Amino acid sequence: MKQKTQLKGAVMLLLTALIWGMAFTAQSKGMESVGAFTFNGIRMLMGAAVLLPCILIRDRIAGKKLSPQEKAQKKRTDRKSLKYGVLLGVIFCVASNIQQQAFAYTSAGKIAFITALYIFFVPLLGLFVKKRTPAVTWLCVLLGFAGLYFLCVDPKDIGEFNKGDLLAIGCAAVFALHILAIERFTAKADGLRLSAMQFLVGGVLSCAAMFIFEKPSISGISGAAIPLLYAGIMSCGVAYTLQIIGQKYTEATVASLLLCMESVFGVLTAAVILGERLNVREIIGCVIMFAAIILSQFSERLSRANKKTA
Repeated sequence: MKQKTQLKGAVMLLLTALIWGMAFTAQSKGMESVGAFTFNGIRMLMGAAVLLPCILIRDRIAGKKLSPQEKAQKKRTDRKSLKYGVLLGVIFCVASNIQQQAFAYTSAGKIAFITALYIFFVPLLGLFVKKRTPAVTWLCVLLGFAGLYFLCVDPKDIGEFNKGDLLAIGCAAVFALHILAIERFTAKADGLRLSAMQFLVGGVLSCAAMFIFEKPSISGISGAAIPLLYAGIMSCGVAYTLQIIGQKYTEATVASLLLCMESVFGVLTAAVILGERLNVREIIGCVIMFAAIILSQFSERLSRANKKTA
């Protein structure tokens, strides 16, 4: 049964990566019409708006079947969800806006590669909270890094380092913190409420920054309508909720490996939808990334088997 739930978590995280991979184009196109804070503020509030009716309908249906004791427990869980959601919202707001600012200075492919460095930052930050990562998982992380390099980086541009790259590195570090925080909170809170609160807090903070640092216009927002709709409904409302629920069944470092498949899916969907051809380097990168993911799943099963026999 536990293996089934872990498989469910892996599938949810891969779906998250697929949606995020397609969202890089939307984020890049959105920056042509609006500023980073405007784009993120609107898309995060959209995500919260999508989840709110889902939560109300689910609670209304489930509430009829709950006993008084279960209702009391639900209230305690809901309070924790709101509290943890505020913290997640602050972290998510910082990470998302740093990433969005990077699109003004560097390419989407390079941002995808550097952002995915959270596969390194997650186990590194985990050391500070005495969270051990198996040697096989570290090998998967190194393989994933190599695959991402082949997939996203042109050797001709390797010497070029700009402000956007620095922003993307900062974004990767904060997203690693976000992944670890989700792992810590999901066992104690309701996934949908956690996600909705995250978007509400992140959206309010981003909109406040929007009015301070940018000059939003109706024409600019309408020009970015399609990227905003995709980023708000699919990337926020659907994908980040899948991440929160999927991480409930998946260890943080393995989750980071699954999530960084967004770079692979970004390239593959561009090939399928836009007709872009994959070059040899990109194909090698995709193969290495898939190998790292498969090995990570085997390493989890091996570590569980070793614990049982110990």
